[in-house]
Amino acid sequence: MTMIELEPSAVHRGEEDLPWIDSGRGNEVKLLTAKISEGLWIVRTRFQPGTAVQTHRHTGQVYAYTMSGSWHYKESEYVNRAGSFLYEPAGSVHTLLVPEENDEITDVWFQIYGANLNLDEAGDVESITDAGSILQWYLDGCAAIGWDNPPVLIDE
Repeated sequence: MTMIELEPSAVHRGEEDLPWIDSGRGNEVKLLTAKISEGLWIVRTRFQPGTAVQTHRHTGQVYAYTMSGSWHYKESEYVNRAGSFLYEPAGSVHTLLVPEENDEITDVWFQIYGANLNLDEAGDVESITDAGSILQWYLDGCAAIGWDNPPVLIDE
C-alpha cells in the first residue's frame, strides 16, 4: 500500500485578524510574518502624507508593492504609485519620502530580508531593525492596546 502524504495546510489571516500599530506621526504598521531563521519580515505599512523615513541601508533584498497613495526615494527619480512593484538589492541605501500633497494614505506591503541599518546624517549606523526586533516591537505594541498574542506567523 502506498501512503500519500498530505500537503501542509495553508495559513490564512484576514484584514481584521492582526491589528495596526501606531509607529508615530499617524503612520501604522501591521506585521504579517517574522521568520527569524531566514531573517524575513513582511509588513504592511500605512504612511501619512509628508512622512519621511530615516535613511537606511538594507543588508538583504526587499520587495515592495504599493496598494494606494504614492512614495519615492529622495535618491531616485521614479515614483511608486498604486500597483507599483519594487525590488531593492541588498546594500541599497535610501530615504523613503511620501509627498505632502498626497490626498490619501500610502499603503505599502514590504517583504524584507535581513536588517535595515538606520543611518544618521554622517552615514553611521544609529539603530538596527530586523525580524526579531520588529516582532518584539509589534508584540509590545499589540499588548499596549490590549491585543495579546496576535496571530502573527512566526518561525524562529
